[in-house]
Amino acid sequence: MRLFKFLNRRHIQSFKQMKEDHTPERGQLQSSLKINVDSIIAIFSKAPDLVIRSFDYKQTESQAVLVYLSGLADKNSINNNVLNQLMFESADSSRGTSGKGILPVTVGDICTLTTLQHVEHAILQGQSVFIVDGQLQAYAFDTQGWPQRAITDSQIEASLKGAHQGFIETAGLNIALIRRYISSRELKIKELLIGSRVPCKVSILYLEDVTHPDLIQEMERRLTSLNVDCILNTGELAELIEDNPFSLLPQFITTERPDTASSQILQGRVCVVVDRSSSVLIAPVSIAAFFQGIDDYSTRWPIATFLRMLRFFACIIAAFLPGIYIACISFNHEVIPLDLILSIGQFRAAVPFPPFIEALIMEIMLEMLREAGVRLPAPVGQTVGIVGGIVIGQGAVQAGIVSNLMVVVVASTAVASFILPNYDMAASIRFIRFPVMIIASMFGMIGIIAAFMVLVAHVINLKSLGEAYSTPIAPIRMGDWKDVFIRLPLWNMMKRPKSVRSLQKNRMGLNRLEGDEE
Repeated sequence: MRLFKFLNRRHIQSFKQMKEDHTPERGQLQSSLKINVDSIIAIFSKAPDLVIRSFDYKQTESQAVLVYLSGLADKNSINNNVLNQLMFESADSSRGTSGKGILPVTVGDICTLTTLQHVEHAILQGQSVFIVDGQLQAYAFDTQGWPQRAITDSQIEASLKGAHQGFIETAGLNIALIRRYISSRELKIKELLIGSRVPCKVSILYLEDVTHPDLIQEMERRLTSLNVDCILNTGELAELIEDNPFSLLPQFITTERPDTASSQILQGRVCVVVDRSSSVLIAPVSIAAFFQGIDDYSTRWPIATFLRMLRFFACIIAAFLPGIYIACISFNHEVIPLDLILSIGQFRAAVPFPPFIEALIMEIMLEMLREAGVRLPAPVGQTVGIVGGIVIGQGAVQAGIVSNLMVVVVASTAVASFILPNYDMAASIRFIRFPVMIIASMFGMIGIIAAFMVLVAHVINLKSLGEAYSTPIAPIRMGDWKDVFIRLPLWNMMKRPKSVRSLQKNRMGLNRLEGDEE
């Protein structure tokens, strides 16, 4: 047995050594075109979409190749703006015959490459690489043309009066959408590559004269310290860099709306754009930011205030209403009016389960219906949600599994959870109600009060990019209360939030005229 393990280990080591010996060195490019092409072919082995176009470079009368991946490059741009000029345009004596500045191509950007690793990265990014025999450098042309969808409205952040544009899976276009809202030279972008196996471009956007440098440095430190194979979406990145990974509450805002991202940047926050992801990351944030919708600033302030207070009330309903029902039925009967408790007793007479099991069954069934509605196509999903809820609710009541009041409680909880404008916060609140139900079934109203206090203490102790998550409530910053529970008129909110420690405090002056003032 030991001899077999020894031979097997030697075989594996020999295989690894043979693989390393046959792996091309990703060093400097050679002057021989054949050696460079053979190295690229070895790097992209078993890649049928790799295109190597050989031709005579007209300016130097040398053999040259153009290398690209057919699925990631724009063939029309390559044929019209690259190959046509390189193959047929003669050399110009006034420009010389070397250097990237004299290349007769009509593409937007040209980069000089000196190593095989840079060539590999450029090809994988959709660029076309031009290599000439006898030269120790190559050129990467900006000819990306990967499949991408059109800019459409966000599916999970609907807006009635706001813009109807959403981010897509291309970082360049997402940054362009933000620049459409913030046309300022102070909008700065820091680009990083994260991922050891598949590097992903991550961009940090901020206003240089507004955002505090400590926030930028902290975000950059967290991003550069990551050691992962690849970042596929913004959700993965948020989980890797958040302050408390064990918290149920989201500590960053992920949004698909460029107007929301631009509004947060103007307040002094940092925006992180991840390539191949249709959402961006906003930090630092407070818990109050998850209850603010973009439509709040497009409607009149009394209406926006009413809707915002309705969201806070809906949050409490979604998290604690099932627990309150269980506590009142199981322990604290004295808080229920006599007429109502007689009606409840009449409905529950045929129910064989205790209140906790009754609520648990309905809540789990509700989550299953909601998940089924999300996964199915839109027309079918809506039908399943409506018909399934009616049929299952009515059938459960007639079968004596649950009471009528329990159906009302569950339906109210569902409606309240859907009012919250942020999906991540709504999902966290829906999950919190299950521990609250367990505690309520064990300790009644005392348990609910204790759960509420623990939740408040956790929110106060939580951080977002090192900043207080519960601000401006704890610590108290009365100047920021103008945009928390209520939304005062915009002309009254002249200063940026103190929680982000912005360099420029004022964002608006006293410029409101009343009546016939001039």
